[in-house]
Amino acid sequence: MIKVSVQNDSPYHLPTYATKSAAGVDLKAVLDIPLVLKPLERKIIGTGLKIALPVGYEAQIRPRSGLAAKYGISVLNAPGTVDADYRGEVGVILINLSNEDFTINPGERIAQLVLAKHEQIQWEINDSLSTTERGKGGFGSTGKK
Repeated sequence: MIKVSVQNDSPYHLPTYATKSAAGVDLKAVLDIPLVLKPLERKIIGTGLKIALPVGYEAQIRPRSGLAAKYGISVLNAPGTVDADYRGEVGVILINLSNEDFTINPGERIAQLVLAKHEQIQWEINDSLSTTERGKGGFGSTGKK
């Protein structure tokens, strides 16, 4: 378990894991009043949380499966990344991909935050790359089934 410094400027308790093996914690919408998200509309929703991640980690902001499946509500840049050197409020870019208005209420769970370890790239310039069975085959090249 990694310790993460947090400043909670929301009226809600800190996010917790719903089950022992859960990968993410649910983020809540910090709103003064309900907000209506129209079809294909996107809004940045504040969470009231500011975090200080250790170097080598990122916080990924992901959609909640229930909101996506039942209402067409998703995180637009999924997964969104919160870098270790960012100190502002964690915001969630929500989009309504349905054909109906969707109301977000204050304190509603709107996204998940997952802590992920990462590495940085050190580029090594080459004139050619090693060959593989796949080669240059891209989008759809491995078939549909």
